[in-house]
Amino acid sequence: QVQLVESGGGLVQAGGSLRLSCAASGSIFSINAMGWYRQAPGKQRELVATITSGSSTKYGDSVKGRFTISRDNAKNTVYLQMNSLKPEDTAVYYCNAVVRTTPPNFRYLEVWGQGTLVTVSS
Repeated sequence: QVQLVESGGGLVQAGGSLRLSCAASGSIFSINAMGWYRQAPGKQRELVATITSGSSTKYGDSVKGRFTISRDNAKNTVYLQMNSLKPEDTAVYYCNAVVRTTPPNFRYLEVWGQGTLVTVSS
């Protein structure tokens, strides 16, 4: 089994910053892409940012220039630095990873974290 545990959410004023972390643990052989998605009340889950094992990144249009995704492969951890936060960034943020498990299973799994709430006040 593989687990993702997020941390770093909370309440912040508009214009402020937060840093989210997500650590993967369990029967991990390797991790391909890792990323962050978010879901606001009454809306569909949307892409925030993803990063490959080679550190190629992709961002949702609404966060480009404000958020930065990074990863520490040695710690199986992905980070999301969020700057210039806006009230519309308020959502539950979910970590996601595509993991290859250890032998003998040696299979690919897509894993989600439990989510961490980010609230931006105006």
